[in-house]
Amino acid sequence: ENREDMLNSKSNRLTEALEEANKIFSGVSCAREAALDAQFLVLASNLGKEKANELHSEMTAFDSLAFAEDLLTFMGINRIEVEENYSDSENVSGGYLPSNAWHKLGEETEKYFRRAPSFHYMLGSFKSDPPVPRQRIERQKKAAGGEEKRAMPAQLKKMEESHQEATEKEVERILGLLQTHFKNDPDTPISFFDLVIDPNSFARTVENIFHVSFIIRDGFARLKLDDDKLPVIEPSKQNEGKEDDHSARARNQVVISLNHQKWK
Repeated sequence: ENREDMLNSKSNRLTEALEEANKIFSGVSCAREAALDAQFLVLASNLGKEKANELHSEMTAFDSLAFAEDLLTFMGINRIEVEENYSDSENVSGGYLPSNAWHKLGEETEKYFRRAPSFHYMLGSFKSDPPVPRQRIERQKKAAGGEEKRAMPAQLKKMEESHQEATEKEVERILGLLQTHFKNDPDTPISFFDLVIDPNSFARTVENIFHVSFIIRDGFARLKLDDDKLPVIEPSKQNEGKEDDHSARARNQVVISLNHQKWK
């Protein structure tokens, strides 16, 4: 409310308000009161900053007009004398300045731009130690022929093969279940979701869909929609599977979106 009065350089209202706030803060007992004190401190800081910006110090003031007059005097002309003796002056050309005024200024300022920049550390001075010499590691020469195959880690190769074999075995197991079920009851379509969904495991359901996709990709089974527009799966005949391998256009890729809520 008293912003203008507090910003006045001759007023001590801001100091008085801070002293009063210090007395009141001694009786603060609630968090809300402490928050109000912090808000007052922010306002007082902003007012103090504005009040400091309005202060003027003659020691650091820069008078642009006085600098311009000194610059013109250095360049060989006094504005007051020129105005009095303008008609009698012969060295004045282009207004007030002599013809060599800018050359004179350039020669004087040129030496200030040829100085090398002073060296300084970005993080302060420090005492540097010589670098520690690195130990030279001699590389072993590659062996030719069969010895290169021996350098491959056997454990990693075995792990990759076991993972691939496990996927192939799971695909073969699901295909066998599909063919057995269809052979026992060829007239009843097998629901795709009944085949792949595990009621007790969402992760297992995703794995089943992943494995069934290999069966459909290789042409051992095919998907179609029933009367309710729901997907059903049936194994392909031996001749159909071979024909699909030669005809890539007969197969399409389908993306299934399945989250945890839909799985439930």
